[in-house]
Amino acid sequence: MTKANEVNRMRLLWAGFVAILAAGVGFGVRGGIFTNWADEFGFSGAQLGMIGGAGFTGFCFGIIIGGVIVDKIGYAKLVIAAFLFHTISAFVTLGATEGQSTEVAFNFLYWGTFIFALANGTLEAVANPLVSTLFPNKRTHYLNILHASWPLGMVIGGLIGWFLGSGENAMHWKGQLALYLVPTLAYGVMFFGQKYPQSEASEKGLSFAQMFREVGYLSGAVVCFMLALFARDTVNTITGPGVAPTLAALVVGIGLFVLTLKLTGGYAGSVLLFFLFIAHVLVGAVELGTDGWIQNITGVILNPTQGKILFVFTSLLMFVLRFAADAIEKNLRMSPVGLLLTCAVIAVIGLNAIAAISGFGFALGAVAIYAIGKTFFWPTMLAVVGDRFPSTGAVAMSLMGGVGMMSAGLIGNVGLGYLKDRYAVDELKTENAALYEQYKSEGDPSSFFGVGEVQPLDGKLLEEAKNAGDERTSEQTAVVEADVRGARRTLRTDALIPAAMALIYLGMLLYFKKIGGYKPLTIEDEESVKAQKAAAEHAGEA
Repeated sequence: MTKANEVNRMRLLWAGFVAILAAGVGFGVRGGIFTNWADEFGFSGAQLGMIGGAGFTGFCFGIIIGGVIVDKIGYAKLVIAAFLFHTISAFVTLGATEGQSTEVAFNFLYWGTFIFALANGTLEAVANPLVSTLFPNKRTHYLNILHASWPLGMVIGGLIGWFLGSGENAMHWKGQLALYLVPTLAYGVMFFGQKYPQSEASEKGLSFAQMFREVGYLSGAVVCFMLALFARDTVNTITGPGVAPTLAALVVGIGLFVLTLKLTGGYAGSVLLFFLFIAHVLVGAVELGTDGWIQNITGVILNPTQGKILFVFTSLLMFVLRFAADAIEKNLRMSPVGLLLTCAVIAVIGLNAIAAISGFGFALGAVAIYAIGKTFFWPTMLAVVGDRFPSTGAVAMSLMGGVGMMSAGLIGNVGLGYLKDRYAVDELKTENAALYEQYKSEGDPSSFFGVGEVQPLDGKLLEEAKNAGDERTSEQTAVVEADVRGARRTLRTDALIPAAMALIYLGMLLYFKKIGGYKPLTIEDEESVKAQKAAAEHAGEA
């Protein structure tokens, strides 16, 4: 490789790094101003969860559509589109103004967050396959470096909330959120005028239909299911609960699956890839979905300032660790799948430890365990797809990233919001049913997947109780303590997700051991494996 090509390769890597950094800054700031929105507009936990969820569901459109067309239109055009989406999202989000009705403010914040996520997804449709192509022999290492910018962005976003969110230097939440436009401008400059490579599949002239066929209808069904959920929730925000959201989900889900069958020619695709997609649905729910709530939940158990410190500490630890993926694999002689299994087990321990925290010192250790567990999930999953399924080009990687983000928005973020509402209400009603009646919200009930409706606690009254300090009444103390117990139960339930992931990764590890070990494949290798499998099946039939 010439010096000029190496400079170009590294500049593209760091441009992608800064692009994902912008997404992390926006995400980190937004997580810290949830309480501002609850206080200013009176949102329930479920409503905040829906707004946070839009920060993931919009991502799916950018990464899925971008992944489909990136090999046809080129990376540069998608970078320009993402830059425009990031700019537009700022104007829409900042349209929410104090004094507006809860409904109007909700729509500004929901759709502004959605467009922001759309920009992030479009960028990842560029960055993930780009880095995978640029570094084919070290995908795990460089994809982890690429995604180290996500926790770094959250550190910066957390520090913005820490120093500018309160006190004498307090900045309004609009000013804090607008700061993500600084790295947005930087990635635009860094990507400008660069030379982009083609994926291995694109170089060999494979069409989208050929790439998608290798995904198969099994993995395609996972994508269809998540898009059906998105259709349901989107229609629900427009029409409210009823027949329309369910009908929309059925039409979208069935329609897309029929299209998938047609595009794949009825080819099931790889069972391994199908389980990777399922696992990534769980990754999105436990990693990003939990990230959206972690500083608020720990802030409930301890105090908001300590919650922000823990959030920054966790993210900084993730940033450092993602540069160490290559060293961990080499020194511990661990395959990417072995790394994923180990992380899943550690994440289970970490979430249960956080649920048990009672003081700040113990909390630091608990969140450190959780951070180690979740650090390598997302980039390493992408590396496994790049290693084992090169004939899918950018398609499988983008689709998998899309379902992960949709899961974070539709399952993880909303689910944790619902559980926080559900458990806090259960705890307060058990202790003092009459007090619950005083503190319950008069707004829409909270539910998850249309079931388990519960009338949540009123967001404004709950914040007043938390902020009362030494002047807190006995009734307010009871409400706050019920909220704390609900937060602990929420985290313990959340720990079941990485437990399920551990079982999937264990099955994959045993599979690779059976076939002679894990190793990256070329398109020619893939074809050879398929030919051997077909020959074995034919011999078995004979």
